[in-house]
Amino acid sequence: MAERGSASMITLGGKGAILTSSSVYSVSNFLAHVRLDSSALDRLSSSPPNQNPPPVTNYQIPLHQSLTPEESRACLTVLLNKLLSVQSGSGVRTVLPVHISETLNSGGAKIGSEPVEVSKDERALLEKLSLPCALCGVCAVLDYKSTALSTIIDAVAALSCEASGADVAAFNSIDSGDGFTAKEEIAVAGDLKVLLNGSKLVGKVKTEEVLETPKINGKLREVVKSVHSSTRIELNSGVRVGISGTAKALGANVMALVSAVKNVGESSLFRAKMSLSKVGGDELRSLFEKDGLTGDSLRSVYKLVLVAHLEEDNLKFVHEANVLLGLVLKIVAWEAVIAFAVLEGGELLGEKVNGWDAGGDKKSEKKKKKVVLGKGTGVIVQLIKDRLQSKGLGVLEKWVGDLFSFLDPKDPDFDGLLTKVKEIVESNESRRLPKLPKGTHDFAKEQMAIREKAFLIITEVFKRHGATALDTPVFELRETLTGKYGEDSKLIYDLADQGGELCSLRYDLTVPFARYVAMNGLTSLKRHQIAKVYRRDNPSKGRFREFYQCDFDIAGQYERMGPDFEVIKILTELLDELAIGDYEIKLNHRMLLDGMLEICGVPPEKFRTICSSIDKLDKQSFEQIKKEMVEEKGLTVETADKIGTFVKERGSPLVLLSKLKQEGSKFLENNSSKVALDDLEILFQALEKSKCVDKVVFDLSLARGLDYYTGVIYEAVFKGETQVTSSCASAFSSFHQCYLRTILL
Repeated sequence: MAERGSASMITLGGKGAILTSSSVYSVSNFLAHVRLDSSALDRLSSSPPNQNPPPVTNYQIPLHQSLTPEESRACLTVLLNKLLSVQSGSGVRTVLPVHISETLNSGGAKIGSEPVEVSKDERALLEKLSLPCALCGVCAVLDYKSTALSTIIDAVAALSCEASGADVAAFNSIDSGDGFTAKEEIAVAGDLKVLLNGSKLVGKVKTEEVLETPKINGKLREVVKSVHSSTRIELNSGVRVGISGTAKALGANVMALVSAVKNVGESSLFRAKMSLSKVGGDELRSLFEKDGLTGDSLRSVYKLVLVAHLEEDNLKFVHEANVLLGLVLKIVAWEAVIAFAVLEGGELLGEKVNGWDAGGDKKSEKKKKKVVLGKGTGVIVQLIKDRLQSKGLGVLEKWVGDLFSFLDPKDPDFDGLLTKVKEIVESNESRRLPKLPKGTHDFAKEQMAIREKAFLIITEVFKRHGATALDTPVFELRETLTGKYGEDSKLIYDLADQGGELCSLRYDLTVPFARYVAMNGLTSLKRHQIAKVYRRDNPSKGRFREFYQCDFDIAGQYERMGPDFEVIKILTELLDELAIGDYEIKLNHRMLLDGMLEICGVPPEKFRTICSSIDKLDKQSFEQIKKEMVEEKGLTVETADKIGTFVKERGSPLVLLSKLKQEGSKFLENNSSKVALDDLEILFQALEKSKCVDKVVFDLSLARGLDYYTGVIYEAVFKGETQVTSSCASAFSSFHQCYLRTILL
C-alpha cells in the first residue's frame, strides 16, 4: 500500500495490505485516489454455482449529517476497506466497493448522494458498519493530525523560545536521574535542546509556562502513541458484530488526547502572545486578534467535546475532538508565524513593517548585531525563508497566509517540513545531545560552589578531631567487597574482566579502609575521606547510583564507647556548622537488635535479613514490613507482631534506656541486649556531659542492613521543611576494635 508522499494512488484489499491513518487522511483530503486490488474483487465476485442473483433495491449509503466532508470521506475509506476484507460467500458483490471507490475518486462535494443497488444482505451489512466505520474514520484523521502536531510543536516552541528570549536552562535538568521522570518528557526536553543548541537568543526571560513545555508536549506524545495503536487495530480488524467495543476502545484514548491537545493549545497560545509582545507596530497583532484565538474560545470548544462525551454521543464526540484539534493546529501555526516574524520577518519583507527595519542604510546594517539561532531552529527558519522567497510574497497578509498554508497538514510541502524536523532531532545521532545515565547527576557551578563550601567545613571538622586524609582506588578486587554488605551485596557494580582480576566499583568507603588497614598491618588509625561511591540500585527521588560519602573512621583499641561518642559528637558539630536546618540523630545498637530478635523468636540465621526489613520502616508502614517478613522471609505472624511492639519504641535516650533496663525487662535476660544496654548507658552519659544528648533519639526501629555493623548504629534525619533526604549514617561510620579484629585476624 502506498503511503502519502510517495504516490498518489493507494491500493486497498491486497494480500497483507494494511490501512494506515496517513492513507485515510490522504484520501479524505483529495491527496490520493484509491485503487481496488483485483484479487479482492475476484474473491467477492466468486459465488456458489447454480445460485440466482439476489433481488436488489436502490439504497443510499448512510453518512452522518454531523460530519464534515473530510470526515465523511474518511468514513467511506474505512467502510471500503472493511467490505474488501469480508470473506467470499458473504453476499457482498463487487458493485458495492466499486461504487464507493468511484465516489471517493470523483472528488464531488456531495459525498454518497448517488444511490446504489444493494441486496438485503448488503444493506444489513452497510447499516451495521456505518457507525463503527464513521468512528474509526474520524479517529484516523485525529491520529494523523495529532501525530503531525506532536512532531511539529517542539520545533515551533523552540522558535518561540528564541523569539521571546525565554530561559530554557531548566531543560537540562529534566532528567533528574531518579527514575521518576516521564520518558516522553525527557525526550521532548532533549529535542528542544538539540533544536536550540548554539542559540544566543535564549536564556533571559523566566516563565513557568515555558518551563512546563516538555511536560505538556511529552504528555501529548504519550497519548498520541496510544491513539495511533488503537486506531491501527480498528482500521485493520475484520468485520465484527456490535460497535460498543469499538466506541469504548477508541473513546478512552481520544478523551486522553483531547485533554492533552487542549493543554498544548493553551501553552502554544501563551508562547505566541509572549512573542507577539516583541513585535513592533500593530498590523500583525491585528491579524492575530482578527482570528479570535483566545483561551476562552479554546475552552468553549473543549466543553463541547466534554458534553458529547458525557452524553455518550460517540460520533459527535470524535467530531468535536477533531474540531478542537483543528483549532489547536491553527494556534500552533500562529505561534510559528509570530515567532518567525520576530526572528526574520523584517529582513524577508525588505521594508519597514511592524517595527522591523530591514531596508535601512548600510551603516545601520553594519551596526546591526548578528542574530545567532540554534543549529536546529536555524535550519527550520531557512526552510521557511526559502519557501516564502520562492513565492515572491512581500505583502504581510499574503506572507502570513502562505506560512499558514505551509503549516497545514494538507499542504504538499508539509510532509517535507515534518521530515526535516525529524531529521534534526532523530536521524543524525551526532547532532543529538548526550544524556545522563539514570541515577547520576551533573552539578553546575552554583551547586559546586555549595558543595565545595560544605566539603571545606566537613574537612576542617575532621581535621580538628585529628583525622588524616586517605584516598583509596575507586574499584577493588571483587573478593574484597563481597560478603560485607548482606543483602545489599547485589547492588555492587561488577567490572568486566580485562586483566585476569575480577574487580568491582566500591560500594562504600569503609570496606576499602578496612582493606587498607589490614594490608598495611596497622593497629590504629584515625582517617577521613570524601569520595564517590557506586551502587547498582533502582534510582528514585534522593537515591542515586553515584554519590559522595564523607567518612570519618577510627581503627584501633580505645576505651569502651570512646570512638562511638567521638563520631556522634563530630556529627553534631558538622550539622550545626553546615546550618542546614533542624535535625535529630536516631540511634540504636545492633547487639540490642539481635537480642530483641532472639527474644521475639527469630532464628539467628535470619537476623540480618530481618534487620534489612526493619530498616525500611522510615519509608514503609509496619504492615508492609510485616507482610515482607511473613510472606517473603518465613517468619510467623506471632513473631512479626512481637517485633512490631518493640520497634515502635523511641524517645529520649536516658528515659527509654531506663525503661528497657527496669526490673523484669526481657532485655536484661538476654546476654546480647544486656551488653548493648550497658554500652548505651556509657554513651548516653558522655553525650549528656557534652551537652549534645538532646540531639539524639533512641529508636529501636533503626536497623541498618549492612553486615559489618556490629555495635552502635545511627543516622541523622532533618525535621520540618528541610529538604535533605540522604542520611548521614553511611557518611560518618564508626569503625573500631570489634570490626577491626575481624579484619586483622
